[in-house]
Amino acid sequence: MTPVDILSRLIGFNTVSADSNLALIHYVRELLASRGIASTLVHDDSGQKANLFASIGPSGVPGILLSGHTDVVPAAGQAWSVEPFTATLREGRVYGRGSCDMKGFIAVAIAVMLEAADQPLQRPVHLALSYDEEIGCVGVRRLLDILDQPSLKPFLCLIGEPTNMQFAVGHKGKASYQVCCHGQEAHSSLAPLSVNAIHLASDFVGALRQTQQQLRSSGRQDDAYDVPYSTVHVGTIDGGKALNIVPNRCEMEFEIRHLPGDDVDTLLEQLQQQAEQIVARALTDCPNSKAAIDIQLLNAYPGLDTHPSVEAVRFLAGLAKPDTQQLKVAFGTEGGLFAEHFDVPVVVCGPGSIEQAHKPDEYVELTQLEACQALLRAVVASIS
Repeated sequence: MTPVDILSRLIGFNTVSADSNLALIHYVRELLASRGIASTLVHDDSGQKANLFASIGPSGVPGILLSGHTDVVPAAGQAWSVEPFTATLREGRVYGRGSCDMKGFIAVAIAVMLEAADQPLQRPVHLALSYDEEIGCVGVRRLLDILDQPSLKPFLCLIGEPTNMQFAVGHKGKASYQVCCHGQEAHSSLAPLSVNAIHLASDFVGALRQTQQQLRSSGRQDDAYDVPYSTVHVGTIDGGKALNIVPNRCEMEFEIRHLPGDDVDTLLEQLQQQAEQIVARALTDCPNSKAAIDIQLLNAYPGLDTHPSVEAVRFLAGLAKPDTQQLKVAFGTEGGLFAEHFDVPVVVCGPGSIEQAHKPDEYVELTQLEACQALLRAVVASIS
C-alpha cells in the first residue's frame, strides 16, 4: 500500500481526543500483522484508547524510533469545504482532519515499515503511536513506562510533527495551571466590606503580566524561536453569578511555555508568593472577610533541546536533502518526554506545515509525503 492509501484510511477514523482511537489502532495492527510485524497495545484506564508499539529488525541493538500521535483536534464548528473525516485528493494535496497533524507522517512510517519487514537490518526500526497528545501529551506517558527497558533504548527518536521536513532540534516546554480565587459573598451595596473573588483574579492576572514583562526584558533568550523568551498566557477566566452579588469564586487557567532550561518551579514559587501578597492586601482592607488564591498544576511536559552535533543528528542530516535546515519550533511535542525518559537525541521532522494544522481544510502536500518517504527509506537503507 502507498502512503496515500494508508493516509486515506487513517483520516477516515474520527480520532478526536475526546473519543476512542481503537478502530484506527486495530487497523494499523492488522496492517502490520499482514507483513508479520507484531505489535503491543497499551490501553488507558477506560480501555477505549490505546498506544501501539511495533518493531522490525534485530533486538538488543539501539534502533530508530518513529513516533506519532493518532488523536486530532475537533473539526466541529469549523467552515470546511470538504468532509473532514473523508480524505479528499485534489491539486496535489490530501485534505482531511489530521492529514498533516499528524497522520501523514504515520502513514509514511507504516508504509516504510511494511516495505522493510523482510530486509536484513543492522538496527531495529520501532513505531510508537500514542493517544491524547493534543490535550497535553497524556497517553504516551503510559507507553514510555512500558518501554523502560535497556534493550529498547533507541539510537534516535524521530517525532513526525509537521515541520515541512526541516529538522526541529528544540521546542519549548509547557506547564498549565488552574487558579481558584475565593472571596466572600455579599450584597453589592456593601461591596467594600467583602473580598471580591473577581478582583483577586484581576490582581493575579496583573502579577502574571508583570512576570511576563520580566521574562521578556531580563529572562533567558534564544533567538532561534519566533518568541525568544518564555511566555505566560491566561486562556480562560470565569466568575460571578449576578451583578448585585459580590462574587465568592473566580476560576482561571494560565500556562507557561518555557525555554528548555528555564526553572518553571521557581517561576511558580514567585507567583505563589505574589498570590499570598494579593490575599494579604485584600484582608487588610476587609479583615472580617474570607480570601484565598489556590494554584493547581493541570499538566506539564518538558521542552526539547537536542544538540545538532550529536552523532544521531549528524547521521540523520547525512541522509537529508542538502537544503534541510535545523530550527526550533514554538509548538510542543512528545519529543521532550522521549528525550527525558530515554536520554537520547530527538529530532522533530515530518511532512506538512504547522500553519495548516487545527484549521478547516487541513491538508498535506503530496510532495511533502514523498519527501518524508524518501528520508525514511534512506534511514532504512543506511541500516540494512
